[in-house]
Amino acid sequence: MSGGESQRIRLATQIGSQLQGITYILDEPSIGLHQRDNHRLIDALKNLRDIGNSVIVVEHDKDIMLAADHLIDIGPKAGFHGGKIVAQGTPAELLKLDTLTSGYLNGHHRITVPKERRAGNGKFLELKGAKGNNLQNVEAKFPLGKFICVTGVSGSGKSTFINETLYPILSKHAYGSKMTPLEFKSVTGLEYIDKVIEIDQSPIGRTPRSNPATYCGFFTEIRTLFASIPESKIRGYTAGRFSFNVKSGRCEVCEGGGMRVIEMNFLPDVYVHCENVMAKDTTGKHWRYGIKENPLQTY
Repeated sequence: MSGGESQRIRLATQIGSQLQGITYILDEPSIGLHQRDNHRLIDALKNLRDIGNSVIVVEHDKDIMLAADHLIDIGPKAGFHGGKIVAQGTPAELLKLDTLTSGYLNGHHRITVPKERRAGNGKFLELKGAKGNNLQNVEAKFPLGKFICVTGVSGSGKSTFINETLYPILSKHAYGSKMTPLEFKSVTGLEYIDKVIEIDQSPIGRTPRSNPATYCGFFTEIRTLFASIPESKIRGYTAGRFSFNVKSGRCEVCEGGGMRVIEMNFLPDVYVHCENVMAKDTTGKHWRYGIKENPLQTY
């Protein structure tokens, strides 16, 4: 499922629970949603509001923005050029202002359709007879060397066709993968493909301890530095001693994550700071992650 689909499923459970006095925060719930179904999402958000809740939505979709009771426009651009409240008010009030967002909302600015298209390399990848899930003997011809978009209403079978049928075929061809594609009849043009890369919305790691720093190997350098300290060498500590995944070098309350998970019955899980992160000993020193037998964890 896309990030938006996951949020919409959780949104449906909240509507069914009929809770009141809750503040809901959604981050682009329209992701993966076809424009045809936008009004259903808008109706669901208004339903949560009407039963006595506050709904805060981070969104780029024009229909959802115009359906809001109050808009807050942050910008004016991204990164170093952003971080300011450009405008706020009702959608009607923002449409009268001269901002980048209002310019696109009222039609003064547009993303123009390219007049010319790439010719491609003249080669094709053709998949026939796809019958996975709800696909009914689908076939498609993909022109190579082009930017190709597969679209359709939510639930029409896009992910089944591309992610669960075409990608496993290409992965098996390029890397000898053991992935099993869903049912299909034939595929031609594989000789033109030498590698395939899948980029999806799955987390980069399996646990909350995984983050961009661990993924890029940033903490490896820090652990190596700690292991090179004279006291580490005296004690026989290696770089692995300072890993989040080693019991002897982490807090066992939060298992090195620094956060604890509190499960909620009707709401998403809540993460709170581990109570041992700032534990003190009798001397008044602060001990990081509450590990008092390792002086290298003090600061």
